[in-house]
Amino acid sequence: MISVEEARGRILDSLRPGPAEIVALAEAWNRVTAQDVVARLTQPPADMSAMDGYALRSADGGLDAVLAVVGSAPAGHPFAGRVAVGQAVRLFTGSVVPDGADAILLQEDATRDGETVRVNEAVVAGRHIRRAGQDFAAGDVVIQAGRRMTARDVGLAAAANHPWVAVHRCPRVAVLATGDEIAMPGEPIPSGGIVSSNSHALAALVRAAGGEPMILPIARDDHDVIGAVADSVAGMDMLVTTGGASVGDHDLVISALQARGMTLDFWQIAMRPGKPLLFGQLGATPVLGLPGNPVSAMVCAILFLLPALSRLSGLPAAPPPVSTAVLGAAVKANDKRADHLRAVVSVDSAGRTVVTPFQVQDSAMLRRLAHADALILRAPHAPALPEGAEVGIIRLDSLGL
Repeated sequence: MISVEEARGRILDSLRPGPAEIVALAEAWNRVTAQDVVARLTQPPADMSAMDGYALRSADGGLDAVLAVVGSAPAGHPFAGRVAVGQAVRLFTGSVVPDGADAILLQEDATRDGETVRVNEAVVAGRHIRRAGQDFAAGDVVIQAGRRMTARDVGLAAAANHPWVAVHRCPRVAVLATGDEIAMPGEPIPSGGIVSSNSHALAALVRAAGGEPMILPIARDDHDVIGAVADSVAGMDMLVTTGGASVGDHDLVISALQARGMTLDFWQIAMRPGKPLLFGQLGATPVLGLPGNPVSAMVCAILFLLPALSRLSGLPAAPPPVSTAVLGAAVKANDKRADHLRAVVSVDSAGRTVVTPFQVQDSAMLRRLAHADALILRAPHAPALPEGAEVGIIRLDSLGL
């Protein structure tokens, strides 16, 4: 068995981001930029008024000064002339500041009387003026390559005059559940069987990470049926299987896919839950084989599939972020496998983050995982810890899952 860290490193070392494609800006949210987004214009394009009021020379804007109003410049309709001594031009928020003016007299600080305006509060040069290029200038990199586009980034790209952006193709992930005993939700359940949750849970995780999942029909415990999957995943960026990777007589995934040309990189991880995890290469398609137990599958997906999807998407790939908390209950000493305890998070009266593991940690208890807020990380051979001890945790809510 290899460690969690080594397994993740070997998976990530084998993956590369998908190719770039051009998409309309309206479709760019949550996509990862494949190249820098460079401003195609200067913003603001000229000195602009930040408020409603009057443009004038600061030298003429002393208290009680009376100026001649020589024009008006609504936003989008710049004043064609130049502000001279003793003159003012009516402006509005977003109006271009006319030549000759270097100050704004706020509307509420002015008294208009026909074609003149009185200054009720002295102006300050430059105040309430947004300078040309204050936000960005043409040629500036406004969004760097390798960034997942937020709604704010989409707005910035639009302001920089980009109707299209170059992004990495979304990772296309085939999800295959195996086993004679499982059925899809709503389908007839075989005698002694169960409903499969893995396909839908993993597809949701892939979608949350910006990928495009394809749920394959359940594969029976048959070499030919499992092997035939190789013919259906050509062109996919990854095949994720669940079940069939342990050591039982009906665990056929490895041998069936090897018969179709899969090269096996590793199998079995020193971790709990999720020991029977495999990684290999089926032609050009990476294969990540997760355990069949639903909690094991999801914990392994968090630790290995999420970073893999980041790499395939064009993002820097890294383990899920780890924070610290204090234990709300004692935990026993750990064995040779890294443990990931499902737990709930609370805040105590001192403002400390408290994490309390469920008493039962069975890897088939999906409700406990769904109600968990975090995974408590326990290193191999970690000693017993009392209530109140500090531990590392992965916050599940921080992962958007």
